[in-house]
Amino acid sequence: MKELNNYMRVGTEFYKKTETPEGKTILQKWNRQTLIDDYGKESIAKVKKYDSFCIIPSHNQFEQVVNNCYNQYQPLSYELKEGNNYQNIIQFLKHIFGEQFELGLDYLTILWQKPTQILPILCLVSTERNTGKTTFINLLKLIFESNMTINTNDDFRSRFNADWSGKLIIGVDEVLLDKKEDSERIKNLSTAQSNKIEPKGRDKFEQSFFGKFILYSNNEDSFIKIDNEEIRYWIRKINPLENRDVINLLQKMKVEVPYFANFLNSRNISTIPSSRMWFNSEELYTQALGNLINGNRSYVEKELYELLIDEFENSGQDELYYTAKNLLDMLKRNNVIAQSNYIIKLLKEKYKLKPTNSSYKYYRTEILNPNDKTGANYTIEKGRFYTFKKENFISGVEVLKTA
Repeated sequence: MKELNNYMRVGTEFYKKTETPEGKTILQKWNRQTLIDDYGKESIAKVKKYDSFCIIPSHNQFEQVVNNCYNQYQPLSYELKEGNNYQNIIQFLKHIFGEQFELGLDYLTILWQKPTQILPILCLVSTERNTGKTTFINLLKLIFESNMTINTNDDFRSRFNADWSGKLIIGVDEVLLDKKEDSERIKNLSTAQSNKIEPKGRDKFEQSFFGKFILYSNNEDSFIKIDNEEIRYWIRKINPLENRDVINLLQKMKVEVPYFANFLNSRNISTIPSSRMWFNSEELYTQALGNLINGNRSYVEKELYELLIDEFENSGQDELYYTAKNLLDMLKRNNVIAQSNYIIKLLKEKYKLKPTNSSYKYYRTEILNPNDKTGANYTIEKGRFYTFKKENFISGVEVLKTA
């Protein structure tokens, strides 16, 4: 009976494969007795039977059944087409990735050819409108179809995660994950091999995880908590589109998807893997990442950073020496009040600076009068001082590097 092709038994549970009005194929739990009522008792023996579910992503060698397990990764509805009829997509990707266009193509190629490969967390940010951030997400949805989902902040924070944990791409719209636990969760999941799945009304279970996060936000400087040394984020600031006819652009790109997918299927990846997330931090660095790190600094940290830059520029020295108390006093003179334990924690944990092991005499440099061009004021003091190197403060990168 042909109608029974839509039914299956996985383990001890019955399911019906159903297509929603949006074109999404879902497996709906089905009652055994309802199946008998509809098709007779003999129908039970005709239903396909599988031992369990599995999720094995593939776009070029997809298998629906693997070792008698039903693969829940979704096959694509379109067939690949040869030809170079994908110029609208290429031009749009050049807009999104700019000077990192080849890296962008590598990112998409790896998604297609090596879906289980760990990749950085891609973030598209801009305070301006009509930039194409949402269009990029919609393009990926056209390419990867049901294997991509778009979440809200609340969806991500919810403990019920069964609807997105098996997806290849997890987009988070208008992201504002400004709690430390949010960023830690995303970072941990971005490199995880498995994840605890918690469906509503069912017990937790462990499942393979290969999801790639793509975040997009109108908040450029503080949409997520991030540390100075963070290497898992690839952040791109997106400028407004010259062509504002986004609806027609998306329709044009939709027609090109089978050709572009074929391009990804045969394209050689131009970069070699240099970290567990394939790309290294130098390849992915952008000024937008620097701005985000700066935006995540506390007021005291920003003031300390600016103070030290001033000291380097006015003294002409390559190294400066200060105790935590020296820095507290200098900040206080600038009307910045801080606690000693906070300054020590900042220097040790965030900037990886270590004080001398004992109280040695040192030359302390301080510019008491920035308008006096005759040089720095040197004093010989004694204490457990920290060494600050000019190269870590005065550079072309606005992010404070660790010593």
